Amino acid sequence: MVDPMSWFQAIVLGISQGLTEFLPISSSAHEMIINHLMHWQDGGAAFTAFTQIGTELAVIIYFRKDLISIISTWLRSITNKELRSDPQARMAWYVIIGTIPIAVFGIVFKDFIENDLRNLWIVAATLIGLGLVLFAAEKYAKHERTDEDITTKRALGFGFAQALALIPGVSRSGGTISAGLFMGFKRDVAARYSFLLAIPAVLSSALLEIPKISEDKFVNWPATIVATGVAFVIGYLVIAQLMKYLATKTFVPFVIYRVVLGLALIGLLVSHQITAG
Repeated sequence: MVDPMSWFQAIVLGISQGLTEFLPISSSAHEMIINHLMHWQDGGAAFTAFTQIGTELAVIIYFRKDLISIISTWLRSITNKELRSDPQARMAWYVIIGTIPIAVFGIVFKDFIENDLRNLWIVAATLIGLGLVLFAAEKYAKHERTDEDITTKRALGFGFAQALALIPGVSRSGGTISAGLFMGFKRDVAARYSFLLAIPAVLSSALLEIPKISEDKFVNWPATIVATGVAFVIGYLVIAQLMKYLATKTFVPFVIYRVVLGLALIGLLVSHQITAG
């Protein structure tokens, strides 16, 4: 008989989820590393999907005014042709369009992603690789474009970058923000669109995974709910601070963190302190 996840593990992973979901450092990588270092059983996709509801709720509340305006304008534009060119109505379509790549890849490669890609060697490589990509994006970005410069083609560019986050260690925000910077968007604009783009993807994933929790004997429901609440509170604070930070600062500290963590992980693997699988 499998013992359910401990309260300590659930809360630690909830804290990790809240701290790392919105920073370009990969929440999935940190969850895997923590589980291996602590010799914990993997919480599984269902646990991760449920705690992500907490961080996405933080996004919804933080951007609630924007979301209300975007959704209401989009709904009214369905019957009012004059509103179809409104930036808020177009933003709704761009979020929908940008969600298509991750939905397609997530469905087609689901088993491969959940099994074959959950390897710490892959995580180490993607931590360093995406870190260097983010550095290049930061170095060569023009930081000129705003929300009004998002087009269908650019929305798909963001979307394909978000789909790369299906690979552990890439980072949803890291991938989409890097794409945004390469396309010339301002840091805070790329981050805001990245967070909005994640809402339908994460919530849809949660709806698909949550039913599996009832079949998973490792899931501790009370602890999982508390962990989700912790992820929400910390996630909200992280969003607020990150948006202020991006008004004047760069992503270079996150690049350094990713590379250092990736190299440290390689060191642990080479010295057999932890196993890859």
